[in-house]
Amino acid sequence: MSETGFRRASLFLCMLMVCAMLAACGSGNGSSDKVNGNNAAADGDAQAKDKAAESKLGKKETITLMVGNTGTTLEALKVVAAEAEKELNIAVEWDIKPDGVEGDNVVKTRLATGDMADLLVYNSGALLQAINPEQNFADLTNEPYMDSILDTFKQVVTVNGKIFGVPVGSSSAGAILYNKKVYADLGLAVPKTWEAFMANNEKIKAAGKTAVITSYKDTWTSQLFVLADYYNVQAQVPKFAEDYTNNKTKYATTPAALRGFEKTEEVFKAGYMNKDFLATTYDAALKMLAEAKGAHYPMLTSALDAINQNYPEAINDIGVFAQPGDSADKNGLTVWMPGGLYINKESKKLDAAKKWVEYFISIEGQTVLSSALKAAGPYVVKGVELPEDTYAGVKEMQPYFDEGGTAPALEFISPIKGPNLSNITVEVGSGISSAKKGAEDYDKDVIKQAQQLDLPGW
Repeated sequence: MSETGFRRASLFLCMLMVCAMLAACGSGNGSSDKVNGNNAAADGDAQAKDKAAESKLGKKETITLMVGNTGTTLEALKVVAAEAEKELNIAVEWDIKPDGVEGDNVVKTRLATGDMADLLVYNSGALLQAINPEQNFADLTNEPYMDSILDTFKQVVTVNGKIFGVPVGSSSAGAILYNKKVYADLGLAVPKTWEAFMANNEKIKAAGKTAVITSYKDTWTSQLFVLADYYNVQAQVPKFAEDYTNNKTKYATTPAALRGFEKTEEVFKAGYMNKDFLATTYDAALKMLAEAKGAHYPMLTSALDAINQNYPEAINDIGVFAQPGDSADKNGLTVWMPGGLYINKESKKLDAAKKWVEYFISIEGQTVLSSALKAAGPYVVKGVELPEDTYAGVKEMQPYFDEGGTAPALEFISPIKGPNLSNITVEVGSGISSAKKGAEDYDKDVIKQAQQLDLPGW
């Protein structure tokens, strides 16, 4: 090719490349415009949806909720919060506190400094009274949803005639956990009197099994015969809690109250306990019950969760009945009430907090909660039914609630509970001390606490 032809060819190729680049740029700009147009349209649709939601539910608000770091309750509340946000356009920001004494101190400090969250999950009963609910929390007495809450719960969140909280979760109870296989094998019926209970124990002992599993290595477990007997005390002495709080009556001088100590003593004297009861732990006791090596375990029904976790194959073999009294006509269950949800009286988002609580306590909100939090006892909100997969033992508790055969444990209606009860009941249940002396020792044990609380009459 001549030099002139080469130059012409090179020029032609350059022109082709420039045209191609211009075409590509033109094509890219068109595509970009299209994409940007689509994005703008999508943003417009999203904004329109947000505006529609805002028009329907109002502008989204965020409230704070203080709760302990116990996983099951916290995680269940998060499930409810997610649904509530969809329904109400109210989001929850979590304010996590420690459990136990450290958590109590955080609550008291935050209340004192005016730095409390909009909502608080906290104890019901005597511990609630200790943080001055009239000063700190909104009065919910006249809220329409209060009609759906059982009186037994309202009793433990009421101060001076005003109701301050709604329940978080299910109840539990102090009761007798029993192995239904042992009962079936020996042809036993659930006892409604202490006499019938002891007769069952005799038959179980004769069959070579432990009648009453006892775990005094963990001393707190020794208190149940006393604590779970409170329904029977109240049935015979309706004013016991009031008089006890005001120092007008005592365990040792009230026959109905003394019975809890006597029952602890009677089971030991009859030889119905496992021989190694002083070395047996709570976990070992649950294993004995699950494996049908023992028939009865006086315990809180929250233990069903531990049995389900460690011995799931045995959970439906474990039943629950109320600690029997001395009369079949007065047979009922001593109930540990759930904690409460309280609204900060000084919240800057009081209306939003009230709307959230109203949703939470509705059938819809409670159904969401129950789907995420296993029940250790019946619910205290009317119309909320136990799920199909509820523990068999919990289902056995429901009739007591349906028939009005429940009473809150004494610690929910009186601030007095001596610190040494578990040591005293170990002594009574080991034969070291008599029931009478144990009751007298406990009456002395509560004096210092009552005086520290500055209770009238002490």
